[in-house]
Amino acid sequence: MKHAMRAALGGILALALAAHMPARAEEADVAALSQQAQKILKGFAMTLKGTLVQALKSEGPVEAINVCSHKAGKIARNFSFNGWTVGRTALKLRNPMQNSPDEWEKAVLHAFEKQIAEGADPKTLVKAEIVEEGGKKVFRFMKAIPVGKPCLTCHGENLKPEVKEAIDALYPDDKATGFKLGQLRGAFTLKKPLN
Repeated sequence: MKHAMRAALGGILALALAAHMPARAEEADVAALSQQAQKILKGFAMTLKGTLVQALKSEGPVEAINVCSHKAGKIARNFSFNGWTVGRTALKLRNPMQNSPDEWEKAVLHAFEKQIAEGADPKTLVKAEIVEEGGKKVFRFMKAIPVGKPCLTCHGENLKPEVKEAIDALYPDDKATGFKLGQLRGAFTLKKPLN
């Protein structure tokens, strides 16, 4: 009887461990994919910021708006390789045709806002998980973009008339102004199909 009980308990324990194995494997996958995403994101963010800051310094804010309009998407595509898709999104959009969040991204952006309202530093906010989309597993990754000083030139509360005019010309339905330093501007978003 004791041997039967031990065998049964051993079987239950083995089943319990096996049930946790996929969860542990998925956690390991999320960690490894997060490292890849952060490496890609670092290059993308540095390239985009460098291009914008250079335009601001050399040609002014109107040219920086043109960089966002004409070059940001190309920069994102240059970093979208090996199955990765790289982009930016926000709740207050400047370009809804290219940057509208999907439902997962909206939920993450709202969660980021809540965390910031509770005192979290927006520079530290990241979300990474494996989700199912259309019956397939997809790795999703987002990192918050806080409003920095250079952002205020084109996204702040008090825009220069020529900046407002350039934004209105390129983005007649713009909703991405009125920000203050440190607020959530949006997020970098990356995804990669897994199967």
